[in-house]
Amino acid sequence: MLRLLCVTSHPDDEAGAFGGVLARYSEGGVECSVICLTAGERAANRGGADGDDALKSMRRAEFADSCRHLGVARYGVLNYADGALDRADFGEVTGKLVEDIRKLRPHVVVTFGAEGFVTGHPDHGMTGMFTSMAFQWAARPTRCPEQLSCGLETWQAKKLYYVTSEFTIPERPMVSLPPVTARVHVEPYIRRKIEAFACHTSQRILLPLFEDAQKRAGDDELYHLAATAEVTPMRMESDLFEGIVDQVGK
Repeated sequence: MLRLLCVTSHPDDEAGAFGGVLARYSEGGVECSVICLTAGERAANRGGADGDDALKSMRRAEFADSCRHLGVARYGVLNYADGALDRADFGEVTGKLVEDIRKLRPHVVVTFGAEGFVTGHPDHGMTGMFTSMAFQWAARPTRCPEQLSCGLETWQAKKLYYVTSEFTIPERPMVSLPPVTARVHVEPYIRRKIEAFACHTSQRILLPLFEDAQKRAGDDELYHLAATAEVTPMRMESDLFEGIVDQVGK
């Protein structure tokens, strides 16, 4: 079975940034997993929660509902501090993602670029940096060797992609977006993507803004190929698994 891992920062990222790809590939038989680094407890929209712990519980439940709606097979929320990933221990977070990659053994990994996607959120950018390093380290026996002594094996994912866009949001921080190298058609899954975002009831006030942004984005989700297991020329793709079926079959 082909496998895809998506690493995000906050509950609702999985739907807002990656929902079309997750729904498309899940329906197509790919085992999709999502790891979210924070529970989103610093969100401005509180959903009536009485304190951070209550909001964490609420958003974890919303995240689970969203992932199920998208057909995601495996999902989980870690407990790093929302809004503070730039102050998290780099080796610790990366090591945790290395462990997850070695357990889940994805062929494709998708995440944010260092710019933080269209919102420029620092947590998004840090998530991309942690994930990019974990993508590299998971294949090296010299990195996190204690995991190997506990029964895990190294794993080299085939491709790493950053989600990207052809427009920015003027009200948000200035960003330099990764160039588009993959256009994945997700038009049949946009309604499900919006429904998954709506599962985040604490953030429901943002739904009209999300729907407007989705209309502007059109029928494709856009990605940038950031790294590959085998050196290859850059070219425009329409499928994140292009070329991988043959590699997996070897």
